[in-house]
Amino acid sequence: MCNSFAVVVAEPGGAWMDVCIGKSEACDQKIPVAYLTCNGSPPVGDTPSLMTFNEVETLFHEFGHGLQHMLTKANVGDVAGINGVEWDAVELPSQFMENWCYDRPTVYGFAKHYETGEPLPEEMFEKLKEQKTFNAGMMACRQLLFGQLDLELHSNFDPVKGESGEGESIFDVQKRMAAKYSPYNMPLDEDRFLCGFSHIFAGGYAAGYYSYKWAEVMSADAFGAFEDVGLDNEEKVKEVGLRFRDTVLSLGGGVEPMDVFKRFRGREPNPEALLRHNGLA
Repeated sequence: MCNSFAVVVAEPGGAWMDVCIGKSEACDQKIPVAYLTCNGSPPVGDTPSLMTFNEVETLFHEFGHGLQHMLTKANVGDVAGINGVEWDAVELPSQFMENWCYDRPTVYGFAKHYETGEPLPEEMFEKLKEQKTFNAGMMACRQLLFGQLDLELHSNFDPVKGESGEGESIFDVQKRMAAKYSPYNMPLDEDRFLCGFSHIFAGGYAAGYYSYKWAEVMSADAFGAFEDVGLDNEEKVKEVGLRFRDTVLSLGGGVEPMDVFKRFRGREPNPEALLRHNGLA
């Protein structure tokens, strides 16, 4: 796996993991290879490229995708690694990995001053943990609104009646859903956010935006398995980690995601861990 951390001129923004070589018995490809593009901060003068905390989270996130690709045990190319994984589960490994950015031993394993080697000051680490829960409730309401609005438009909205005035317009639907999920931030009459909400009509998330929040539920609950045994208990953490590797990271798209999760966690996911991680419980 090769990584591109610093921004390259003319490279598109964002970050992603992509497949270089996929595992496939039919094509005699036994060793999967992935690459990560992370678009980190470029060097400035004589100062090397130094990662912001958001860029560290992004690296951990994309590395989660890379792990699922590289650790797959599936031999059929179409379901090996991330291939064939249902849309509402494909972000589980990536969002799971972000949790380690708030684990003290993990962070202090690399968070050192690039010149002096001094560790990250304790008060700064505490602030990093605090910012994770800042406005978490409002962000959750925002994502719930977007997910439900997406489903409402793709399941119940009648565009013919909306166009003729016999039924709700898309903006009426937006206001109705906002009244339920974010009544403190109702859209103005002039609001045309939906015209630019490309995720649900040009970005592959049509009737699937909910998967962002559902993946958060699954990833938080998966990390909860490590918390349950104690993050400072290395032997137990290794045991749970091996089980995570042998289920979530290795089964690919050939096994239904809920079955994969239950093999790892022993039950279906629940939102308790996510609410706790967000400071809402």
